[in-house]
Order: sequence, then C-alpha cells, then structure tokens
Amino acid sequence: MNDSISTLDELLSDPMVLLVMERDRVRPEQVRMLLERARSRAVDDAPADQPVVPPAHMVVKSCFQQWLRN
Repeated sequence: MNDSISTLDELLSDPMVLLVMERDRVRPEQVRMLLERARSRAVDDAPADQPVVPPAHMVVKSCFQQWLRN
C-alpha cells in the first residue's frame, strides 16, 4: 500500500489489503456496509462538525465478530 491512497475504492483494491482481508475472511462489501452503517448512525447522532468515520476499535470489533461467525 502506498501513501497516495485517498478513497475507499482505492483502499479496497490494493493487493496487500485484499490479501489481509482474504486471510481474515472479510469481503469488501462487508467493509462498505460497516462504514455505511457507521456513517448513517454518526450523521444522525453527531453535530455537523463531527467526523463521520468510525474509530478503529469499532471497525476491528465488527470485523472480528464477522470472522468468528465464518
């Protein structure tokens, strides 16, 4: 992965990211769904000046729970 990645599409198409996701049995559509759910909750709950990206611990927890189900 390089430092010029700036979009989710670029991140999810990076070969190294894809390898890690495959190892963890996480599919790109799961990541998109997780981020979309977090964004919609954040938009509903947060003031307008708050960021809408979930904190890393939320992403890890959700991915870990998905991994345990597989």
